[in-house]
Amino acid sequence: MREWTRKHSLGGVRFRSDISDHEAAVLRSMVTSVVGMLDAREQETPQDDLAALTGMQSGSNEAPSDPVLARLLPDFHRPEHDKGADPVEGADLNGALRSLHELDIIAEKRRVAREMLASLPQGGGRVTLTPEQADSWVTALNDVRLALGAALGIDADTPEQLPDDDPRAGELDIYHWATWVQDSLVQVMMQ
Repeated sequence: MREWTRKHSLGGVRFRSDISDHEAAVLRSMVTSVVGMLDAREQETPQDDLAALTGMQSGSNEAPSDPVLARLLPDFHRPEHDKGADPVEGADLNGALRSLHELDIIAEKRRVAREMLASLPQGGGRVTLTPEQADSWVTALNDVRLALGAALGIDADTPEQLPDDDPRAGELDIYHWATWVQDSLVQVMMQ
């Protein structure tokens, strides 16, 4: 993928790059995987009788047990950071906030992912984004990076490059590439 550029036209600002067919396939696969995980999370949400009567949806009040989903859908409040905070109250608060907002968060993550997929050329080629589409790309790329980082166990101690015999080496390269694509787009958006 080439570095993003900013173009001004009669139709407004556009952000452009060229992407190979292989790169487009990798992005499409990763974004589709994230959407699949979010869809599965939504489908496993317990059915609420009150929600069925009122038509109001509510999400799960339990944090995801899967580390990738937990990274994509983190707790709203971390009581361990508040000195003297009651962890039980923090868990209750997180459960209540999660049940109220998780489905909306999933819907928004799904929306930006689908917008990215719609603007991603199937077989590679020129990518031209409006500012709104660029925002969706940045958000969807961030979700891909969060998911991949959690799956690989990336933390502050992870080296920039892993030995070739490490089974995570190829995926770490993809993580760095997705980071570069996102950073390049953010930089050109801020010009």
